[in-house]
Amino acid sequence: MAYAEKVYKVRNGKPTKQYTWRCRYKLPDGSTGSEPGFPTKKTAEDWGNEQEAAIRAGRWLDPSLARKPFGEWAREWMAAKEPRGRTRTTRWDRLDAHILPRWENVPLNAITWFDAENWANNLECHDVTATQCLTLMSQIMTGAVDANYLQANPLFGRRRSRSAAAKAAVPKRDSGELWAPPEVVLRMARRVGPRDGMHILTTAFSGLRWGESLGLHRDDVLRERRIPHRGKWWTCPILRVHQEVAEYQTRSADGSKGPMVLDIEPLKNEHSARDIDVPPFLAELLVVHLDAVKHPFAFMTKDGQHWRRGNFGRQVVRPAADGRTALAASKGHAPREAWEPIMPGLTMRALRHTHDTYQAEIGVKPVLAYEQAGHRYPGIKGTYQHATPEMRQERLEGLQQIYERGMAALGWDRVWETS
Repeated sequence: MAYAEKVYKVRNGKPTKQYTWRCRYKLPDGSTGSEPGFPTKKTAEDWGNEQEAAIRAGRWLDPSLARKPFGEWAREWMAAKEPRGRTRTTRWDRLDAHILPRWENVPLNAITWFDAENWANNLECHDVTATQCLTLMSQIMTGAVDANYLQANPLFGRRRSRSAAAKAAVPKRDSGELWAPPEVVLRMARRVGPRDGMHILTTAFSGLRWGESLGLHRDDVLRERRIPHRGKWWTCPILRVHQEVAEYQTRSADGSKGPMVLDIEPLKNEHSARDIDVPPFLAELLVVHLDAVKHPFAFMTKDGQHWRRGNFGRQVVRPAADGRTALAASKGHAPREAWEPIMPGLTMRALRHTHDTYQAEIGVKPVLAYEQAGHRYPGIKGTYQHATPEMRQERLEGLQQIYERGMAALGWDRVWETS
């Protein structure tokens, strides 16, 4: 049975007449546990009896573990996880830049939703980053619950609220720059040439994410979808998406930084793994592209290396979309003609938006539109509805028509004049 004993306060090395009470109670292994700081004998004994009752019931948590500093537990939690390399790097970036400077030495049991939410709302970073920081903190705190450090996670299931002023301060994206008409896509593709232009064209008409496009092996280009339909087979060429190329700085288990890598990784989730149906014009162009490019992956540099996102943007997309000035010939490079702007600010991410915008324009059924974009179709309909061959054929014909209208508007009979 728990008992209490006096603990006299000490001043200048000498005990005083002031005291608090320390609880002594039996631990699961039979040894004696100790918890100081109680104002009365009864509160100390009551607390100790509660601990012994919890031990007998098999639901006791060691109070000393709940006082572990958040930073110490966060490092243990990170070391125990094995996410994708890019995910690990992002988590450490959030911890180093925002979370640990505030919560490093705070005991786990001292963290409250009130304090955490106020802290997130006052972070000097993008609003999405602040929310991600709270989410990561909640994951780490849930890990503490699972490890029997805490009885409950005070951040779990809570939705961050912000003032009206804070919401108004979040910059709104200009939706006019998030998609490109087919004429723009075609002009950019022609401007940069068949090798990189095919990358641009494929992204706009298939919705590949950047990493997915880099991870698209030539063996996964123009595979065949084959579905029984009306006593026959309905078929179409597909792009099989099952991996991606990730670019990130490696981190060890303790968070120390390692070298930058650019390598194949699994996809983010099961919904991203998919077969994308390819319209006829794109299939024809991809056949020619693969015949001309002998590298193992469909979209690589001319030297057969994976593109870095920044390099592709700076060397290919930015001059193609924003235009460039002319340069005279000089030692080290040939003369360069000037390019007028086509659509300033357009990015590869915006070309993925373009594909989904095209799908909406031609009325692709939601269950198929979500599937082709690599998104989870929400709600019970995502379980009960399935894409049919008619839906797929309608989508392919619609994308083909968008391409043909763009070509007609430009007065072209081929994308690349030299093809």
